Amino acid sequence: MQSQTIDPAKTALNHHHTATAEADHEEHPDHRLFGLVMFLVAEGMIFMGLFGAYLAMRSTVPVWPPEGTPELELLLPGVNTINLIASSFVIHNADTAIKKNDVRGMQIWFGITAAMGILFLVGQVYEYTHLEFGLTTNLFASAFYVLTGFHGLHVTLGVVAILAVLWRSLSKGHYSNEHHFGIEAAEIYWHFVDVIWIILFGLLYLL
Repeated sequence: MQSQTIDPAKTALNHHHTATAEADHEEHPDHRLFGLVMFLVAEGMIFMGLFGAYLAMRSTVPVWPPEGTPELELLLPGVNTINLIASSFVIHNADTAIKKNDVRGMQIWFGITAAMGILFLVGQVYEYTHLEFGLTTNLFASAFYVLTGFHGLHVTLGVVAILAVLWRSLSKGHYSNEHHFGIEAAEIYWHFVDVIWIILFGLLYLL
């Protein structure tokens, strides 16, 4: 039997490629998380601008909401708020599961979160259909629909992102305890949506 000879030049070349790949990785770190944070900062500034405009409008009117505006019901929005806050804890369980390499657990928790998000949107649509004022009834009504509608759009995008992660997780090995940025990104975005709703709920329903 002939012994296999090792080509020193080929071995050196392989080491060179490995070292180059590692150097490239160090020179080009993963900026996806930074990009996500910057996106959320920009979105947060838009919401803060809307909140500021709402408070400015409120300060110019002696009676708020304007006289004749039907009172908002608190039961359904309150249940929706509890549902959305609880969903933040649920989606965090998915992140915990994938860090233990439990893909199936992650899928279950993400599925529950998506269902809770859809339930929130259904509750919001139900509330819209039963409100006694329309978009152009008065200043408060217009602000109410713009703020809650814009937030509802973000919840919809969050649900789509969660479902997209679930779809990609069906590919074996796509997510693991070492590769799970998509899961973390969806979780961070969902927490952002929840915090915005808490502020929104306080401004529109409680103050």
